Amino acid sequence: MTSTRFLYSNGMIFYPPDTPPISTFLESNPGAYTTTRTHNNTASLLFWDRHLQRLSNSVKILLTSNPQFLFKSLNSTINPLLSPPPPPNPMWESTIKSLVNETVNKVLPVALRETRNEGEELAVTALVTGNTENLSEVKGNVYEALDVHVHVGSHVPRVFGVKGNGARVAVVGPGRDIAEAKYSDWVRLRKSLEKLRPPSVTELLLSKDGDRILEGCVTNFFAVCRKDDRNEKYLGGNENTFPYEVQTAPIGDGVLPGVIRQLVIEVCLSKGIPFREVAPSWSEHEFWQEAFITSSLRIVQRVEKIQVPSSWQSLELKALKEISWEEKQFEEDPGMITALIQKEIMEKAGL
Repeated sequence: MTSTRFLYSNGMIFYPPDTPPISTFLESNPGAYTTTRTHNNTASLLFWDRHLQRLSNSVKILLTSNPQFLFKSLNSTINPLLSPPPPPNPMWESTIKSLVNETVNKVLPVALRETRNEGEELAVTALVTGNTENLSEVKGNVYEALDVHVHVGSHVPRVFGVKGNGARVAVVGPGRDIAEAKYSDWVRLRKSLEKLRPPSVTELLLSKDGDRILEGCVTNFFAVCRKDDRNEKYLGGNENTFPYEVQTAPIGDGVLPGVIRQLVIEVCLSKGIPFREVAPSWSEHEFWQEAFITSSLRIVQRVEKIQVPSSWQSLELKALKEISWEEKQFEEDPGMITALIQKEIMEKAGL
């Protein structure tokens, strides 16, 4: 995989080696963002309309409740005369989408022309950030105080179902604030969790209590659970067809409304797969038959192994080498439910 990347920012296209890695760029700039990738040999952007909608929602959430995550240096100690941003007007959503598309159309053709290696797609990140210099002049159209940046880099998709391509995950930290919005400051905040990453773990999971699993740092988490004998009623309504239910934490618990997460829900409903929005509980992991994580770069990735600390308090009190872990290993091959969901989502994407 190459490290070729491009950036459109402040009216200019930056070429390699002047374009930083995406994590560095996001750490350096506040704002709401979304990341997707091209597919079908870079023919189109994966579920782009859904990403634009989620990006618009994230901007709105930050504008109305936490503008400091959208505007750099927005606090009273730095500029006591700077007032909170005005509320979005009725046209803000369509305007933001137009601004993002306009910026993507400036940098994506350059990246397509200059980064074409066999098996590669492109990872595309759009960041909407506030311009504090323009904010004081904005009266009714808050989008006039917003800037759009687009980062494009090479991406080689993992092949689903191949041995060794599964995820190895570990629960290491609490859920995040403002989880319903995807914002760049989380890239910096989650770095503190890295010191607790066990060897070979490829994704870190979040939990409020060490039992109920919310999501991953960059993914949503799902467990496929064997039904117990309590005769519960399951969403999906086809209890005799599937002896399992899919579980994932609800948005209200503090998880990101991931684009692929929503598609998983839609597939479960359309296929009659029992589904519940409830945080999978480690205390019931003996019922877990499969587990998988989702994101727009991974689509659906099965979990090979999950680790949970034996003592939740030990994460704060002990060094990584002193923490003891409980583990669950899953079958090497993707399970029936995970494979079915992955297949249906790939078909929706035209892959």
